[in-house]
Amino acid sequence: MFGRFMPTEGKFFDIFNAHAECIVSASRELELLIDNLQDAETHKQNVQKAEKAADKLTHETIDLLHKTFITPLDRDEIHKLITTMDDILDLMEDVATAISLYDVQSVTSEASQLAHICTATSERVQFAVRLLSDMKQASQILKACEEIDRLESEADRVLRAAMSKLFREEDNVKTLIKLKAIYELLETITDKCEDVANIIEGIVLENA
Repeated sequence: MFGRFMPTEGKFFDIFNAHAECIVSASRELELLIDNLQDAETHKQNVQKAEKAADKLTHETIDLLHKTFITPLDRDEIHKLITTMDDILDLMEDVATAISLYDVQSVTSEASQLAHICTATSERVQFAVRLLSDMKQASQILKACEEIDRLESEADRVLRAAMSKLFREEDNVKTLIKLKAIYELLETITDKCEDVANIIEGIVLENA
């Protein structure tokens, strides 16, 4: 009887999808930033805009958790998923800001490759999140998570090769420090995407 007067479900999946759109949008802007440094400021602002929008969605989710009597997923899983997704946006903003603060004038093909992997990984996150509301799609969700894991491993490989090349060939210490930081931040984005994939896998295994 009491439960009939309490909010149920909430629009959690809609918020997840909107947040995932922010992730993909920011990732594409970050890739454009790295490939077009002459327009870095514009793309940085677009990344920041996506991050702020996602931050509002994260707070909306947490607020909704407090108001919703019956949630479609475990409360802890909802909280972990949205906050870890938000971490992805924070890292993307960190990269965009670092490029501006460090006054990076040129980037390497390895940085561009890592940014491309970040976008591909973000798109896989979006795909998996979009299917979360339908556990009949469990196999497709898990397949997307496997792809995220594969892309994260690819980013690891690119990072190792980039670091090796950087320390062997770059004589300018300032440039070395700047690129090292950017490489590591970009790779950490894929790590965080893998964390999201692991959360999603746990949700599927528990609810499918």
